[in-house]
Amino acid sequence: MKTKVFSLIASLLFTGSIVMAQDSAETEVIAEESVEATEETEANKLSISGSVDLFYNYDFAGTDAMNIGTSFQGEQNSINLGMANVILSQTLGKASFVADLSFGPRSNGSIGDGNFHIQNLYASYQLTEKLSATAGFMGTFVGYEIISPTGNFNYSTSYLFSNGPFQNAGLKFDYAFSDRVALMVGVFTNEWDSYSAAPNLGMSGLGAQLYVAPAEGFDVYLNGFTSSTRTVVDITAGYQVTDAFYLGLNAAWADKKDQYTVDLATADQVYTGVALYGQYALSESFALGLRYENFADTYKPSGDNTLEESTVNINAFTLSGNIALGPLMVIPELRYDAADTEIFFGSKEKEAASDFDSKSATQATLAVVYAF
Repeated sequence: MKTKVFSLIASLLFTGSIVMAQDSAETEVIAEESVEATEETEANKLSISGSVDLFYNYDFAGTDAMNIGTSFQGEQNSINLGMANVILSQTLGKASFVADLSFGPRSNGSIGDGNFHIQNLYASYQLTEKLSATAGFMGTFVGYEIISPTGNFNYSTSYLFSNGPFQNAGLKFDYAFSDRVALMVGVFTNEWDSYSAAPNLGMSGLGAQLYVAPAEGFDVYLNGFTSSTRTVVDITAGYQVTDAFYLGLNAAWADKKDQYTVDLATADQVYTGVALYGQYALSESFALGLRYENFADTYKPSGDNTLEESTVNINAFTLSGNIALGPLMVIPELRYDAADTEIFFGSKEKEAASDFDSKSATQATLAVVYAF
């Protein structure tokens, strides 16, 4: 009798343990599915980001306008507005989009049409695990610096950036051979910085980018674009030497057809340049960076133009600080540009007389950039 009772109890306990094990397994499956569903929901959410920036500029020549002719210089001895931009993005399955809306002088200076407030507007689809297609109006793949100040260490921009493309519109394909090698090829509008093609030129621009990572923390991009009006070959590279020390490089050659007009005669702009970037983090909230750039700008007569070819060579030095105060970045900056010919004004009087009398210019900038 005792044996029968013990067997019955043992049987009930065994059965109960199976039921409990099944319940536990089902609970774990439900928990995993819940986590996956939450992660998928988070990934599918609409992302909103962007930035606002403003700055003060002072040219030490005391001129009414800034002497240095790179992009987004603003007014002399004045508080200047930069740009307010809002970026919307989302990924659903294999499809994604980005809409980057911008407003302000920096926006107007980077887009041909000041009433057109779109920096980026494109959609992408992941065709395979390694291949994706993207179509629309996109920030250019050429060059080191970008339009948004959040992506640059220095606040003022280089000559290479100012003379190169800001955006490209078209269709591109990206293929990742591995984590260290990738290739992009695309067809684009003939002109830079235009979301629509001229009817007589169409989508006749061809572009390509080869990405190679030779070592950990070392990235190299070889870029090229060509059309009947624009050709540029460009290399950018960055190397995280140590946790605190970073080195960057940008070098380019470009030919822009009929870029200059003098006395009703046209001329091509041919430029070459190299920019070196060194940045050192002294603490988690403060870093110093020095940019050196050599830029050679050639006026190359074309057609019936009888003017002589001429070249201006500029060496530019920019020392910038980055002071991180949470999402706010404060950027004090000192810049000195020296040319081999007189292309700057040395005083307000010379500026009023349109008499270039100086081979150098110095400016100071204090900028604040808030990113969200």
